[in-house]
Amino acid sequence: MAVASADSPPHPSPRGHVLLAPGRFRGALSAAEVAAHLAAGLRRVRPDVPLVELPVADGGDGTVDAAVAAGWRRVEVEVCGPTGRPVTARLALRGQSAVVELAEASGLRRLPGGRPRPLVASSVGTGQLLGHAVRLGARRIVLGLGGGACTDGGAGLVQGLGGRLLDALGKDLPPGGAALRSLHALDLRGLPDLSSVEVVVAGEAAGPLLGRGGAAAVGGPRRGASRDEVALLDAGLRRWADLAEAASRRASRDLPGAGASGGVGFAALAFLGARIEPGASLMLDLLGFAEKARGAYLVVTGEGSLDSRSLRGAAPMGVARAAARAGAPVVAVAGQRALTGERLRRARIQAVYALADIEPDEERRVRRSGALLEQLTVAIADEWLPPSGLPPVRPSVPPPAPPSEP
Repeated sequence: MAVASADSPPHPSPRGHVLLAPGRFRGALSAAEVAAHLAAGLRRVRPDVPLVELPVADGGDGTVDAAVAAGWRRVEVEVCGPTGRPVTARLALRGQSAVVELAEASGLRRLPGGRPRPLVASSVGTGQLLGHAVRLGARRIVLGLGGGACTDGGAGLVQGLGGRLLDALGKDLPPGGAALRSLHALDLRGLPDLSSVEVVVAGEAAGPLLGRGGAAAVGGPRRGASRDEVALLDAGLRRWADLAEAASRRASRDLPGAGASGGVGFAALAFLGARIEPGASLMLDLLGFAEKARGAYLVVTGEGSLDSRSLRGAAPMGVARAAARAGAPVVAVAGQRALTGERLRRARIQAVYALADIEPDEERRVRRSGALLEQLTVAIADEWLPPSGLPPVRPSVPPPAPPSEP
């Protein structure tokens, strides 16, 4: 069951509006910047069409920004980055609900110089962010897992909340997944009481914590780990799982999602009592998408690369499904696309407009992505919006298609 946005008042939209609900273009533009460029272009070519901007996310990098753009309060706090250096990270707050994002404190983009540190990168800062949210009165926390730099099984998250990981001499372990091989005992007396706090992980149910389909084997190479380092990290995660499950009395290592984001999903399941929900639909509920899509003439979504990976729960797919329930047609913008024909129809996206179609050079495309998006709006307006001065006649929406193929 998705988290209801009880603290979020409804945001009625003007009827006949265009709802701009894109995700981010990785390495180029945030979701809010994509929405702003789409709005700027459409205002030039169809100044009489009302626009509503709703940047979206799926639990990964940009999740807090999406909540802030939807009216949540931004809170900044200094925490440990993935390598221990202090960083200023953000969370979003509304009433007794908070949105916390792994990438804000422990993300790849927080690595000094962008240099991977697979053995020592830690989720300590994410635990500190969670603790700060609880101290601010949050009783419902959405934890976005995605874009993380660490493969520590969430051990750092527990440390950031006040727990201690000790070696055989009773000394605190250094951060990172490699050190977990020397874990001898846990001291959890410093953890806050989270019994009255509901934690929901926004993300797709990934694999288990350990083994060939586990956190180290699947995510370690993406975070810079060699084959030998993957084996070392998996051994550390196994030791961590043995002691963590005994301490939490929750058998979590084999649950779907335990391997998410370097195993941070495991710690959320074992120590926070979290449940995992599809990130895109969870965030759309949280952002009030259904209310803002009501009466929409057209919905525009998108992301940097629209391909087969997008079908596995990315934000545009969630937008397309939700817009179909509202009876609104959906078009997408993308840096590049690999989905066409039947795959798009199954995803309930009527058309895709790609920057690569007007700028084939990738470097120039990234550098000029904002201007190119505004250029694309001319085609979107010509093909989907009535000329200025004419009454809107809503485009027909194809009948619902079967769910997207995996």
